[in-house]
Amino acid sequence: MRSILRLQRLWHYGTEKGRLDGVLVALIVALVAIGSVMVASASYAYAESRYNDAGYFTRKQILFVILGLFVMLAASRLPPRMLWRLTPAAYGVTVLLLLATLAFGLTGNGAQRWIALGPLTFQPSELAKLTLVLMLARYFTTNEERIGAKGRGSFLYGIVYPLGITGLFCLLVVLQRHLSGLIIIAAIGIGVMFLSGSSKKVLGLLCGAGVAGVGALALTLDYARERVTVWLDPAAYPLEGGWQTLQGMMAIGSGGFFGLGLGNSRLKYSWVSEPANDFIFTITCEELGFLGAALILLLFFLFVRRGYRIALGNEDTFSRIVALGITTKVAIQVLLNVAVITNTIPNTGISLPFFSYGGTSLLVLFLEMGILLSVSRRSVLSYR
Repeated sequence: MRSILRLQRLWHYGTEKGRLDGVLVALIVALVAIGSVMVASASYAYAESRYNDAGYFTRKQILFVILGLFVMLAASRLPPRMLWRLTPAAYGVTVLLLLATLAFGLTGNGAQRWIALGPLTFQPSELAKLTLVLMLARYFTTNEERIGAKGRGSFLYGIVYPLGITGLFCLLVVLQRHLSGLIIIAAIGIGVMFLSGSSKKVLGLLCGAGVAGVGALALTLDYARERVTVWLDPAAYPLEGGWQTLQGMMAIGSGGFFGLGLGNSRLKYSWVSEPANDFIFTITCEELGFLGAALILLLFFLFVRRGYRIALGNEDTFSRIVALGITTKVAIQVLLNVAVITNTIPNTGISLPFFSYGGTSLLVLFLEMGILLSVSRRSVLSYR
């Protein structure tokens, strides 16, 4: 009974500090609405050909959005102190889920990254991105004075230990042959460390070493080496690994400035692979054109700007780092997704937040948005 009363007090405490940030809510709703429309538009041809049901992906996406909104509203009431207490358990559960994925996970596209939960599939690496942010936020809050000091202690507590927290997830994801997950998780870890006061010079060296390490990994692992080879010259592999890249870039170019019109994409008809998932932005460019794509990227920019503003306006160190980490995670995925579809980096299967079809990624994203909104209740700058 005492535990229930304590949870009730914490729950009500989460709503006492202020209202949700209206600008952030508007940006989230706008991105979710546009993303859902694009899933419906990009998926119906593929769904019809594969499942004989044009609305297959659309109905599931709408269900995920509805569930996600409830998750977001519930998470927006979580006070930071409850999140603080839940973080170690969440980190431990995520490690167990990643281990379970290695033991009996489902394999697809050369990677073993899903586990079955009854009729549903779950991707623990998506949860790992959030729990990494939470764990690093708790760590840096606890060791703030040690990291601020100079000398050996600063290196040990500012670099070595947080790298260990991040490295465990990276190792488990590498063993899943999940290269895109490795890149994003490592980038999130480095990003949070950078924003939390770790040595910028050491982090710069680590980033260089990390790029070299990923390059070495790409040359060592067969599946990664094949992707790099195709990336260097996708036209040389038009019917193999280069198909998705070439068709995606053709879709982007065929949209022109104003686009072909919503629903009028031609290349979603069995030309662009994964038209509702990793390459959904190529269909968006084809239908809405450069102008529509630029406006969507502007919405993402405004979202990131607002997220950082909310974070920097919060006096609580833990809340501030959590908000910075979540916002940075979204920014990283947007940048990498756009880089992939334009062949700036090798195709690694990175989803676009709010747009790409997927249950796990969307529900975890809504959970993150709820946490960010919870932080906004206590931000002195969020209403300015």
